[in-house]
Amino acid sequence: MAKLFKKVLCPIDFDDNSIAALHYARDLAIENDATLYVMHVFFVPLASPGFPLEPYPVVSEEPSKLQLEKIAREHLKGTVRYELATRTGKPAEIINQAAEDFDVDLIVMATHGRTGVPHLFLGSVVEHVVRSSSRPVLTIRPEVGSAKKLSKRQS
Repeated sequence: MAKLFKKVLCPIDFDDNSIAALHYARDLAIENDATLYVMHVFFVPLASPGFPLEPYPVVSEEPSKLQLEKIAREHLKGTVRYELATRTGKPAEIINQAAEDFDVDLIVMATHGRTGVPHLFLGSVVEHVVRSSSRPVLTIRPEVGSAKKLSKRQS
């Protein structure tokens, strides 16, 4: 049987929802013998090609890289081929660019379930990715993809 996905991208922001999405992405990658790209975007509101970060030397991706490595050891080691990436900028734009750069077949992302005023002010990275991505996007809702439900499923 043909495999649907050869490369899967899973952006995470280190909360429980994104870890649940990582579990889904891992399972899909295992089932399809795919490579899993796990990425964290270090959000810097002013980051853009025309606005360099040099005046802000304290901005560093290093803590994110260390956290990403820790999560990979705990949730992926020995189960699936994976690559880790950290990037800096506006998350939705960076995620879509990474999907193109890695030539992925699927993006797996957690939603946060914000509504009302928080959604109005914060927006939704997932919503922006879904609207602008040229790649299929699988969204994992908090109540559906909770870590507790996933850990029971993994047992």
